[in-house]
Amino acid sequence: MSKISDSKFYSETYKPDINILALGDNFYDPVNAAAFKAQTLRYRNQDVAREIGLDTLPSSLWQKHFGHFTPLPNNLTSPLALRYHGHQFRVYNPDLGDGRGFLFAQMRNKTGQLIDLGTKGSGTTPYSRQGDGRLTLLGGIREVIAGEYLHALGIKTSRTLSLVQTDEILTRHDEPSPTRASVMVRASLSHIRIGTFQRLLYMQDKESMHNLCHYVLEHYYPHHTQTVEALLEASIKNCAHTIAGYMIAGFVHGVLNTDNINITGESFDYGPYRIAPVFAP
Repeated sequence: MSKISDSKFYSETYKPDINILALGDNFYDPVNAAAFKAQTLRYRNQDVAREIGLDTLPSSLWQKHFGHFTPLPNNLTSPLALRYHGHQFRVYNPDLGDGRGFLFAQMRNKTGQLIDLGTKGSGTTPYSRQGDGRLTLLGGIREVIAGEYLHALGIKTSRTLSLVQTDEILTRHDEPSPTRASVMVRASLSHIRIGTFQRLLYMQDKESMHNLCHYVLEHYYPHHTQTVEALLEASIKNCAHTIAGYMIAGFVHGVLNTDNINITGESFDYGPYRIAPVFAP
């Protein structure tokens, strides 16, 4: 962890809450972040930082935490690559998991909501599947734009907290290459996906499923009747509300599979998205 003397740089609204560990090591794998020698901060979202009490961080500490991924005080001591499955383009895929990102920290925002800080482009994990675990700078910028666009329209979405350009050069088939690399940190209400439940169903792990249901009810639906039926109904309604918002906004996610929408109905991971030019129901 960071030295406790650094605490003077963190506002009183920074409230770490690493409850993900209560689920147990069946849900994640500790991993290490990639080492990036040269870094240039390209985007710092002060609105999001203010909500989680990190807006007063000096630039040196911002780079330390969100470029080198030194743990935040009293938070996760090691990043966690989360395990999940998912339906991708109508096909079930059991070979998923955080492949180029991880859960970096958890905390409460000003209203008491649990917030996850997750990454993209932070290196390989056990679920990288021959990928390099990296993110292009263009891909990072597109994440910023999509999140802020949807947020401005009142649609539930993750938001980019930080985008750092790294010293690496990448080759990609879907953009002019060689191209610049980056690493981003997103703030999200949760990284518990629909696919997190699918994995346990696939494994027939009833005990872990029971624990997961009660974890989600406790931390994301505390005002609902504490039953699995209530959880299912609330999650369906939230997901439907998000997709209706997409349709009104003309937003096409591109890869809105069950690994890219969380249990609160909030979407994330904006890669090949588009905005429809006309409304044609």
